[in-house]
Amino acid sequence: MTEHEHTIADLESLVAALPEAERERFARIFQVATDQADVVIPAPMKAEVEALFGGVEPVLRQTLVRVTNLITLDGTLFNPLRQRRPHDERLASSVDIPGPTPDDPFCAPLERTTENTFGRVRGACSVTAANLVPIERFHSVIIFDEHDPLAFTEASIGDALETALAWARAAHSADADARYFMLFWNCLWRAAASRVHGHMQAVLGKGIHYAQVEALRRAALLYRIGHGTDYFADLCAVHQALGLGVESQGVHVFAYLAPKKEKEVWVVAERIGPAFVHGVYGALQAYVRHLGVQSFNLALLWKPIDSVPEDWDGFPVIARMVDRGPLHSKTSDVGAMEFFGSSVVSSDPFRVADALREALSA
Repeated sequence: MTEHEHTIADLESLVAALPEAERERFARIFQVATDQADVVIPAPMKAEVEALFGGVEPVLRQTLVRVTNLITLDGTLFNPLRQRRPHDERLASSVDIPGPTPDDPFCAPLERTTENTFGRVRGACSVTAANLVPIERFHSVIIFDEHDPLAFTEASIGDALETALAWARAAHSADADARYFMLFWNCLWRAAASRVHGHMQAVLGKGIHYAQVEALRRAALLYRIGHGTDYFADLCAVHQALGLGVESQGVHVFAYLAPKKEKEVWVVAERIGPAFVHGVYGALQAYVRHLGVQSFNLALLWKPIDSVPEDWDGFPVIARMVDRGPLHSKTSDVGAMEFFGSSVVSSDPFRVADALREALSA
């Protein structure tokens, strides 16, 4: 069996087959448990089950995998059979993105969007606006020239990042206490975008980083103190050893073992630059071109843009992204378990890794 044929159900055996040093590194970060769920199917249900799953046997005894990141307490529950549940073909089909409309202000940003008191930042193919109803004093919208958010290019992704960083520097010049930068992209309505027209958002906060970024910093710091090694380097190495990651020019791209939601991918680099942009673009290509993703959330996690009291030594630049499902779906992809327990995920990280390899080797 090649690495491309493995599934999440094989995770425990794959870890057991690793060299001792690799097993120890995995065990420092992750805990994995595999179990079985047995069900009894009443006779009147058998025909329905066979139609849904192609047979009764796979349903009678189902493999369950629970993965917990012991450092960050990310946790995910997998049942590989859930991937085989039937989907409405209409939902899985391609969707025509609505074109520019008079009621979308992002289609005419210079005339119909607000701007910061220090002005706008213009990139090669994007421009900033001030968010009309901000969540921070400095809250920007990076509006793409291209209307269709899925028609991105490597150049347009790089330009949006550069424009956002230029905006953050301008905001920091306006208020030196604003230092904590975060960039995020809610792509289309399934991912909470209020407008169709392509856009990212950026915020620059004060006092402390955004809660989940700060929690990650603290977890990585405690890991370094406790184990004498870098958490992010070990995290990348664990995924690489299991065939879940791709590394190029010092940038690591991997399908995360404890995803918050479907098909979570991390892109990790020492700095923002062309290699990092290529990794982000490749991951998005894997999403849209190879996995059929129609809507996603992406966030850029980074250290403060100026000096602060807390220790950010070794904290890399990280892009995290998750699939939010078909645009026509009326079913929410999050429930009580995601809010208050552990994430429930249907997609297999090994299939996501296959798509990453294909996209990044093109």
